Amino acid sequence: MEAPDEVESPDYPLEETKRAKDDAEMVVSEEAITFLSLIEPVELSKCVFADSLVTMSEGGRDIGRFCVSVEFAHRAHQPCMLVHAQSQGAIDNSPCGTTVTAYLTADLEVLEEDHHEYVKLDDHILDKRCHMVQCDGQMSIDKVTTDGKEVTRDSVSYSMDALRGLVTEGSNFLLMRLIVLRKKVPEHMNFISFDQKLRIRWTTFRGLEEEQIEIEGETVEVFGMERIVHFVDESPTTWQCYFLPDGHLASRLQVGSPVVMKLLQLPSQKEEAYHKMPLVWEEDIQMRSKFLDRKEELKADHASYLKAHPEIRALISDFLQFLLLKKPNDVFQFAREYFLPFTLDTSQDS
Repeated sequence: MEAPDEVESPDYPLEETKRAKDDAEMVVSEEAITFLSLIEPVELSKCVFADSLVTMSEGGRDIGRFCVSVEFAHRAHQPCMLVHAQSQGAIDNSPCGTTVTAYLTADLEVLEEDHHEYVKLDDHILDKRCHMVQCDGQMSIDKVTTDGKEVTRDSVSYSMDALRGLVTEGSNFLLMRLIVLRKKVPEHMNFISFDQKLRIRWTTFRGLEEEQIEIEGETVEVFGMERIVHFVDESPTTWQCYFLPDGHLASRLQVGSPVVMKLLQLPSQKEEAYHKMPLVWEEDIQMRSKFLDRKEELKADHASYLKAHPEIRALISDFLQFLLLKKPNDVFQFAREYFLPFTLDTSQDS
């Protein structure tokens, strides 16, 4: 297999970064900053639950699943909120999916976030991975885009002062749950976000007319909200979401897309039939971190034991040398006969 071509993206000009920062400071509203600063722990506790929706085509065909969960967690010994969202399905028979895992502070500041999306086409795979992490007052962002054999890498770093009022793909889900619980979208909810080129742009939230929808034959009132992500050189992207009064997501769609995500069972009734998404632990920041921590813990424990018992290395070395010298056909029988005297010696000692 040929190695993929790698393209290093040039650094953004300083004037572009400065202009983006100035624009961000102009559009982030005080209402948005105030909302984030007034989040209470009891509100966050009411947001700790999971949603599971079915992705449906324009013709009403089931083409995938969308799940999002919020839970309490710890990151680098700091209590935080963990948001995990995942969608899997197929569009025009092409498998596609998105996974977002984010660790957030109580006021929705991003500590770390992973965003992965892919589309498997007939002749190649389009894969985008973006990782951002906060450290020493800076937000470092790395993005790798693989389009067939071509790999493009983008990296950028922003001062946290320039990201005041940032809403990412991960924090967006928790922010909307908090707004629903307050029963109203405040006016002038203007935040900032990143575009596909990792430049600072702005995003706005506004309320929609309340509606009534039918779920399993029961008519329920839903609270509507619209998120608009603005761009300089493209048309804005608009998402419309409707929620049950308790914050559970009832429907989600991108304006202009034929695909819609719908809740088919009310929360109280769907626990037994809850559809779990396949677990891809390598893409989950928390599980990967636990795996690496446990791996290092075991390596240290094993190294400590070997250091305390140097006879182990000598014993294994002698056995391997004797094994290679004799080259027996039945290795298991040879090993049994080789180690049998040690067992007898132990029995006699005891």
